[in-house]
Parts: sequence; C-alpha cells; structure tokens
Amino acid sequence: MSIWSRISEALAALAHGEGLFAALERLRTPPEQSVAFTIAVIALGAKIAKADGLVTRDEVSAFRDVFEIGENDCAQVSRVYDLARQDVAGFDAYAHRVADMFAGNPDTLKDLLEGLFHIAIADGDYHPAENLFLREVAQIFGFSESEFACLRARVLPADFPGSDDDPYHVLGVPPDTPMDDIRAAWRSLVRENHPDRLSARGVPNEAVKLAEKRLIAVNRAWDMISGKSAPQVLHPA
Repeated sequence: MSIWSRISEALAALAHGEGLFAALERLRTPPEQSVAFTIAVIALGAKIAKADGLVTRDEVSAFRDVFEIGENDCAQVSRVYDLARQDVAGFDAYAHRVADMFAGNPDTLKDLLEGLFHIAIADGDYHPAENLFLREVAQIFGFSESEFACLRARVLPADFPGSDDDPYHVLGVPPDTPMDDIRAAWRSLVRENHPDRLSARGVPNEAVKLAEKRLIAVNRAWDMISGKSAPQVLHPA
C-alpha cells in the first residue's frame, strides 16, 4: 500500500468537518507517522505557497520533486493541499500542532522544515515573506536563530537572494574553530544524513531524498574549508 493510499484512508476515516488537524492527531506512530510527516509537509507547504501573495504552478508541482507521486495518487495530494489552503487556520496553528506531534523528535522537524524550504524556492525565488514564514515556523519547532541560519545555508542555492554560501555556516561552526573540530562536525553531519540512519529513524523516502541534497552542501562546505578540490567520501566511518 502506497503512502498516498494510507493518506486516503486516514482522510476517509475522519468524521465530517474534523479537518486536517484531526488527521494529524490520529497519526502518531509508524507507519502512520510517515503519513503524518507527509500530510504536515503538504499542509504547511500550502500555507508557505501563499506567503508571498502568489501561488505558482511551480510551487504546487514542487511536491513531485520530493514525493513519489503516481498518477493514481495525485488526487489525494490535491485533496490534502486544498484542505490546508482553504483552512481558515493560520500557518502558526499548523506549526504548533506539528511541533506537539513530533515533540522530542527534532530530526523529523528539521526534515520537515527542509521540505518547506524546497517548496519556497520552487518558483525560482526566495521572497522575504517566505523567509519570515520559515523563521517563525523554525521558532515554533524550537530551533534557535543560529540553527535556522545553518539549515538555510545548507538548502538555498548559492545564486538565490538571501542565500548564505558561507561554508562555516553550512557546517554550523565558527570560522575560528580548530580544523580537527571542523572535521568532526563535518563527519557528524554526514553520519546524521546517512540513508541507513535515516531509515532507522523511520523517516519516509521523501526525507531521505532531501537529506541527499543536504549532504551535497555539507560535503561542498568541507571541501571549501579543507582546501580540497576533489569531493570527499560521502559517508566516512
């Protein structure tokens, strides 16, 4: 059964008028948790797509770059998206509910926030309103300003307005950090984003795809700092 079929069942099981909040509350344990992750990304994604005042086709189709959506599942994605877009609740209400659902699981919240970054830049721009949206969501999720800045540096392409290509920010270390400590930080980030570790956390394949992109930025930052032009081993022991 695909994740989208499970989403369909979750939505069909809702009492009339309960909405997405009720769906998210009911989905707390694996495999339902991966369903909750997906619903949360779509729901908040529908909100961020409106953050700059314009919903573009690129933003709507951005889910296809992250989620494995078959033709038969598109209707379920659209249903979740439309429910969230039409809901009178603000994005902060969704963000607080999601933060409660994944309390004590900051890695999942970080994966979700990265998915929102992906949607924000899908139209080829990173609007100040989108940056404000994501910063507030990050605060609700319990991330510090420096943690938000590090995540943004790993996600935004270097040619985007507001991007931060500072390799030290990408690795989350000050510039005066000893090289051995920088190397340790790099290795730690690579281990955190290893596919096997992500699978052990029970995250869906969508989050693994995002982590693979993040891994490219992490290794590129290490290459810049270490002065090496050749890529390093992606998954050091």
